[in-house]
Amino acid sequence: MQAAPPHHRLAYALIFITPALWCVNYLVARWAPGVVEPNTLAFGRWFVAALLLGAFTAPELLRQRGVLRAQWRRFIILGALGMWICGAWVYIAARTTTATNIALIYSVSPVLIALASVLWLRERFTRPQALGVALALAGVVHVIIKGQWAALGGVQWVPGDLWIVATTCAWSGFAVLQRRWPMPLSAAAHLCAVSVGGLVVLAPFTLWELAQAGQPALGAQAYGLMLLAGICPGAAAFWCYSYVQRQLGVARASSQLYLGPLYGAAMAWLFLGEPVGWHHAMGAALILPGIWLVSRSGAGKPLANAADPAARPRSGPSGPA
Repeated sequence: MQAAPPHHRLAYALIFITPALWCVNYLVARWAPGVVEPNTLAFGRWFVAALLLGAFTAPELLRQRGVLRAQWRRFIILGALGMWICGAWVYIAARTTTATNIALIYSVSPVLIALASVLWLRERFTRPQALGVALALAGVVHVIIKGQWAALGGVQWVPGDLWIVATTCAWSGFAVLQRRWPMPLSAAAHLCAVSVGGLVVLAPFTLWELAQAGQPALGAQAYGLMLLAGICPGAAAFWCYSYVQRQLGVARASSQLYLGPLYGAAMAWLFLGEPVGWHHAMGAALILPGIWLVSRSGAGKPLANAADPAARPRSGPSGPA
């Protein structure tokens, strides 16, 4: 039996590495309170990512400047959804919820993307996918209410969980809009342009935060978190996902979505000391099969990972929360 080429072996290894890079953002979100404000952190993250991506895609962006001028409104909208709501709001959520909850709730985004695709794009929706939606949503609710179904009326809702539900919905809209708005840009150039659109939206919120009295001064730790978020769940995770997609195809690259919740819980336990309860395990037992069912299209091809950088092979940018 012929051995796999070296670039294929690297791609298979990256399938297991890339979800860890995405999950770094959940750690950053939990480390940030008291160090840097949410919008400021999101601005710094995407500024770093835009610089890194721009260094490699500047010639293409210059060639496509006509497209950028014509479609600037779309880049602003995508930037607002992907970099502001799915960036700063995640950091707001982390003030009151855990990294484990963020990872589990956010993992249901492929389910919402499938539902939105049915409503907006008139895509086919099968009975197994409907079952997957029910399982995944039940799993998310189970995590949010900490398994207290019998005492549902007395459950204390954590604001951070609701922030993450909102960002998950926004990410679904972000992914579907990318399908409705295809552009003649590579995935890297598209992500760079959307990042710049996000920076435009984030700028006034960042300036407002910096002008508030009593806010933490930006220091080495704050800049370190921005750099970490911009490199790991930003440019590096994007490059790794794109490499896997080029070498192994969309279906295999999308298999990374099943590792996200598991990696998120493990990293939260290891680096943050967050306990993992039975409600997390039960929620994952519902969410993961649900994602698997929903991610199977009518032709048997999984949908692209909503928490990964490319919902489309060429123009789908961005990373996880």
